[in-house]
Amino acid sequence: LSLFAVLHAVSWEEWWTYDGISGPAFWGLINPEWSLCNKGRRQSPVNLEPQRLLFDPNLRPMHIDKHRISGIISNTGHSVIFTAGNDTVANYDGMQTPVNISGGPLSYRYRFREIHIHYGLNDQFGSEHSVEGYTFPAEIQIFGYNSQLYANFSDALNRAQGIVGISILLQLGDLSNPELRMLTDQLDRIRYGGDEAFVKRLSIRGLLPDTDHYMTYDGSTTAPACHETVTWVVLNKPIYITKQQLHALRRLMQGSPDHPKAPLGNNYRPPQPLLHRPIRTNIDFKATKTNGKTACPTMYREVYYKGKFTHTH
Repeated sequence: LSLFAVLHAVSWEEWWTYDGISGPAFWGLINPEWSLCNKGRRQSPVNLEPQRLLFDPNLRPMHIDKHRISGIISNTGHSVIFTAGNDTVANYDGMQTPVNISGGPLSYRYRFREIHIHYGLNDQFGSEHSVEGYTFPAEIQIFGYNSQLYANFSDALNRAQGIVGISILLQLGDLSNPELRMLTDQLDRIRYGGDEAFVKRLSIRGLLPDTDHYMTYDGSTTAPACHETVTWVVLNKPIYITKQQLHALRRLMQGSPDHPKAPLGNNYRPPQPLLHRPIRTNIDFKATKTNGKTACPTMYREVYYKGKFTHTH
């Protein structure tokens, strides 16, 4: 076996982190195949500025199938990821019906594939997307691939209109979303990098906050190779995560029990320049009345966002 072959057997996956010399600013330099991370013009995440939103009356509500799906939750050493079980896992309970995602800004039908959890080691940081510069303690990203054009997730990753990413921002609260609890209940079993656990019958739809309102823009995956194939949909209400659930996340480590390395948290990429991209929304500021008067759009935006994303320090 040539030395070259041996070197190539080492997965590039090991070579990036969220800090230091292999952190986000260097992703595009570590591996030429990741050059978009540094040179791309449609990178994610971004900071969402209410005053830059464009109301688009053609945006429909998002649709996600209601039925439950089983799969594997794993600590990848970079993130916490839930992946839909394929039919071969048979998920201990027979064949699975795929969960489809459609509507919203999408022109195709997408098939749910995985959920990523990004979170901070303190409550001030953790989310990848931010609103008016305000970051949340965590963010859940639901990914699907375009099943009308492509055969599977990895095939769609670097192809046009390949991926949808639905972003849910997490706010600290006393009562958690029940589906989120199904995921966090397994965290003790995935303390270390490479650990995985089975999750039975999770409702992806049930993770969503109670709103049809969202913001959408064209962006990228937020980890190498930063493929610019993601239609992002950021929901306009948070869901809630408790202090206990955040503590459970913060106990996770990147490495193995003998080399635990660093905690897994702070696994977020900083905001990327929006450049000339529009951020569209189905929130019609003008149509909304406050005290019987039609609110002036700029004023109402301020009110709306301050109301929805109240920060308690």
